Amino acid sequence: MAQETYTGLILLSGVDTPGITQSLFRTLSPFAVTIIDIEQVVIRERLILTALIGLNKAHASAIEEDLNACGLALGVDIAISFSAIMPDSIAAKSGLIHVVALANPLKPDAVAALAGAITEHGANIERIHRTASFPITAVEFVVSGGTQSTLHTSLSAVSSHYGVDLAVQEGGLMRWAKKLVLMDVDSTLIAQEVIELLAAKAGVAEEVIEITASAMRGEIDFEESLRKRVSLLKGLPVSVLEEVRSEITLTPGARTLVRTLQRLGHTVAVVSGGFIEVIEPLIKELGIEMYRANSLEIVDGQLTGGLIGTIIDRPAKAVALREFAAISGVAIEQTIAIGDGANDLDMITTAGLGIAFNAKPAVRAAADSAVSAPYLDSVLYLMGIAREDVEEADNQSLQA
Repeated sequence: MAQETYTGLILLSGVDTPGITQSLFRTLSPFAVTIIDIEQVVIRERLILTALIGLNKAHASAIEEDLNACGLALGVDIAISFSAIMPDSIAAKSGLIHVVALANPLKPDAVAALAGAITEHGANIERIHRTASFPITAVEFVVSGGTQSTLHTSLSAVSSHYGVDLAVQEGGLMRWAKKLVLMDVDSTLIAQEVIELLAAKAGVAEEVIEITASAMRGEIDFEESLRKRVSLLKGLPVSVLEEVRSEITLTPGARTLVRTLQRLGHTVAVVSGGFIEVIEPLIKELGIEMYRANSLEIVDGQLTGGLIGTIIDRPAKAVALREFAAISGVAIEQTIAIGDGANDLDMITTAGLGIAFNAKPAVRAAADSAVSAPYLDSVLYLMGIAREDVEEADNQSLQA
């Protein structure tokens, strides 16, 4: 029969100064104490340190006396609670779920609603920590006693009602494994719709915008809509393509997202219903090696209004996801797909994590997670990568 373990839970709080942690554990060192668990955080120069220790019951009063003296000397508050527990109750928990919440700003009622939804089905919040504070606030809840599907369903209503973007993912080593991140281009990687820029040059912007909107809402077939729009570009000189390239701007945070993922060993790829002749130089400049897009037919220096080769439509994007994953040696469960329109639905639902980026309602409903802030690097926080880690990697790169 397993014997009870006598433990002491120590809670230290106060103004952070150098040497506090050292002094606390030096106070414990003369005793036959083992460290079972420990956590420390500093927020606005206030330190909170908790430690769970195993000890000889006979030493409890002496330890408490010495800790009180330590607290007085350091000018901090120290509280300790002793109890006997079975060894299994202090074992490391498995099957943890990570819930990441993004908001700008993050309000107390939203946090209260998230906590309520998590505990509604018997799950428990083990830890909460901030992973980013700029340009949006990102907070991660580590949850035990729940399942990914149950929590996702429970939290969906909170997300829509309080305007909080959420991702619910299983923990474990696979969360940090190599991933393939596949992105749409127009209105995702870049801020513009390339075909609309081309249409403006041809004087058919209104007609093309209307067809585009209908296709993105899923009201008409993408290939048919694409061919209709491209036919309106007939006669444009090829020099217009260079003009449009100069008008393209990356979505805020796009360069940071790509650079950080590549530094961490992940593979970044893009797939676009747009045109390779326009976006290829930008993709290469970002160091992205795997990409697919449609190709415009050009004859005698002019656009013919036709297309060459396979059309990159909704099914083709999902095919690209699977093929890029196979090339990269990444299981489909370790893929992430990011897009904004109906043309992205198949790849979003096929990927291990589908993210709707400033997307249409139908896409948000189908995706595992949605980002409504206009910063593409918010995806990093959904993956569990903290803002401090991103900035540190950038600083190291500058110093190299």
